[in-house]
Amino acid sequence: MSATHPIIACTGSSGAGTTSVSRTFEQIFRRESIAAAFIEGDSFHRYDRVAMKQQMADAITRGDQYFSHFGPDANLFAELDGLFRSYGENGRGRRRKYLHDDQEAAPYGQKPGTFTEWEDLPDTTDLLFYEGLHGAAAHEDIEIWKHVDLLIGVVPVINLEWIQKLHRDKSTRGYSTEAVADTILRRMHDYVHYICPQFSRTHINFQRVPVVDTSDPFIARFIPTPEESMLVIRFANPQGIDFPYLLAMLHDSFMSRSNTIVCPGGKMDLAMQLIFTPMIMRLIERRKESLARRSQRSTHALLEPTF
Repeated sequence: MSATHPIIACTGSSGAGTTSVSRTFEQIFRRESIAAAFIEGDSFHRYDRVAMKQQMADAITRGDQYFSHFGPDANLFAELDGLFRSYGENGRGRRRKYLHDDQEAAPYGQKPGTFTEWEDLPDTTDLLFYEGLHGAAAHEDIEIWKHVDLLIGVVPVINLEWIQKLHRDKSTRGYSTEAVADTILRRMHDYVHYICPQFSRTHINFQRVPVVDTSDPFIARFIPTPEESMLVIRFANPQGIDFPYLLAMLHDSFMSRSNTIVCPGGKMDLAMQLIFTPMIMRLIERRKESLARRSQRSTHALLEPTF
């Protein structure tokens, strides 16, 4: 963690809604004139789309039923750890983009499912913002989460997650229900070992819980809407959180535990604005103070006699 070069990471499983959370943070950064370096978790996959399909086929051939996008074999954990470490120390690092579709790929003259070239981060950023699968990951001697100043988990209950994935993969990728089910089963090992543990390391978790029947996600015709859900917000350390203020601002909310607020699912954006704006501003204030102290030390060093 760094006072001068803070890092915020939003981590969640595939289809959990981390992208919509990113839009909320973009609004905060724009409103508060904060220059953020954005990092997409997909850009730290090890393989592009074509190569991943080949790796998957090879894994099935050799009887490996666990190879998936969730695990260390398909991701650049060491490189992501190195980026976080480098940015925290000196505000520098390298990134690339994963081009998901034709619209994203067109400006680069590349095919969808490929990576852009690695490039240096801008020299003048106030903080780094990561959104993806592994912002709080750990594997062997790699502990990515230890570099992060503000860690946010975004995860729906498992049946809702599966409904969202089924609808996305069937509508936008043309997969069959059976193919999506096979993917879910293949990912389960890595989900348990590499995705779930992250949510015990986060500072704040947001979990969307449907209040409609999701008993069989494989036959669900519709994705439950935010208005058909409740939002469970858990603070790892509730000290300093103004719960009375949040309860007053989030209509129909209540506390289910001493560190947990429950509110209507449609108020997720408002809840994030209320919770994260002061946290982000504290990180920026710490950054300014750290830069001021560094400037003072440099000035004192210049004024010291050299004889």
